Amino acid sequence: MLDDRATTDTTGDTPVRLGILISGRGSNCAAIAQAIADGKLKGCEIAIVICNVTGAPGIEAARKFGMPVVTLEGRGREQRDHEEALLALLKKYRVEVVCLAGYRRVLSARFVRNWKGRMLNSHPSLLPSFPGFNATQQALEYGVRIAGCTVHFVEEWVDAGAIILQHAVEVLDSDTEETLASRVLAEQHRAYPEAIARVLSGEYEAVGRRYLRLGKVEAVPPMRSQEAVADTASITAEN
Repeated sequence: MLDDRATTDTTGDTPVRLGILISGRGSNCAAIAQAIADGKLKGCEIAIVICNVTGAPGIEAARKFGMPVVTLEGRGREQRDHEEALLALLKKYRVEVVCLAGYRRVLSARFVRNWKGRMLNSHPSLLPSFPGFNATQQALEYGVRIAGCTVHFVEEWVDAGAIILQHAVEVLDSDTEETLASRVLAEQHRAYPEAIARVLSGEYEAVGRRYLRLGKVEAVPPMRSQEAVADTASITAEN
């Protein structure tokens, strides 16, 4: 189920509109787009890709899929100003669910609260282990035998939202940071579309920080957020 403010569209005729936020090469964004194109991820469409780094490789990658792309440079800009501009874009493109896909900017608590239950992130570790940056390096330095990736809801604290799903990867004795990161990334490409499908199906409940599946999740008519845009018309001033 999406956030309590959401309502259900039982017809499923209109795709849920996704907003993808990127900062780099955009490979997770491309994986989501490919899953939609292949019919593996149904009931949604990518309404807009927003990149906060001018000239990032992911911009061209998104354009190759024919997706609308906007660059919203974040460097040298106050966080509140940047987030107000970001919110305006999400509203303009009627985004209902936000997917952070390699988005290297921490969003404020006040911004995240407005998207509670409607914002996802993919992280290259088995959370709660190795949050933050350089997760693969952390895993190797710690000596774990199993690494992996996590797709989770975004909460006010970094990498702390309810875990939707995780994919595990064995750490080999021969692994370097590059080889392990490559295999983890491949799992992220598979996990993110699956996680989106789980959320859009509505067949779950969030109990504290636990994501509990209520039944078998397949490509079914999605749960929509009719009020998603209206509810984010303004950012609350509280911290």
